[in-house]
Amino acid sequence: MVVIRLARGGAKNRPFFNVIVADKRCRRDGRFIERIGFYNPVAKDGEEGVRIAADRLNHWIAQGAQMADSVKKLVKNLPA
Repeated sequence: MVVIRLARGGAKNRPFFNVIVADKRCRRDGRFIERIGFYNPVAKDGEEGVRIAADRLNHWIAQGAQMADSVKKLVKNLPA
């Protein structure tokens, strides 16, 4: 099964997450198929906090990929 989830990066106490498409059996920060966006929870004012390529997201959902709960929340809060 293919899932769309967050992979953690960044330094200690400065998290940064990539929104990735990966096989469910792979580790959280391990091998992935495609990077489709990012999420920066500690973005300052004027910095972009979330970017997800909507066309790639829709493509993978059409292929049967499941979104993780955290990604569902991010997509729900994206500006239209």
